[in-house]
Amino acid sequence: MRATVSRKAHFNAAHRLYRKDWSMEKNESVFGKCNNPNFHGHNYELVVSVTGQIDVETGFVMDIKILADLIKEHIEEAFDHKNLNMDVEEFKDLNPTAENIAVVIWNKLRSLISTDKELEVTLYETPRNFVTYKGE
Repeated sequence: MRATVSRKAHFNAAHRLYRKDWSMEKNESVFGKCNNPNFHGHNYELVVSVTGQIDVETGFVMDIKILADLIKEHIEEAFDHKNLNMDVEEFKDLNPTAENIAVVIWNKLRSLISTDKELEVTLYETPRNFVTYKGE
């Protein structure tokens, strides 16, 4: 039998959407107020889901405590109360859009979770705007 377990998490972070190789006018046209040179912040909500076989001995797909600890150590501690553009190495040359943040989170966690399990990351930038990434 297969099942999916999910863990919710939260972090607050600031970012600015812009491309260094574009003019200020083009950045303003494409990214609007998200291009604010003084940055802006979000209260991100994160849902990490792991799908796999239910272990017959434990009844777990994955120990949710282990998943919670991985998220806390590798995501919340790395992103919470940070300026993503300036403080997080992965975004030094990568525009920190919700899409790119979700991919970075997935990549950070993928190597820590058994490859016989599927991994899905859903990142809410606002209650109505969110991205889902499954490694595809």
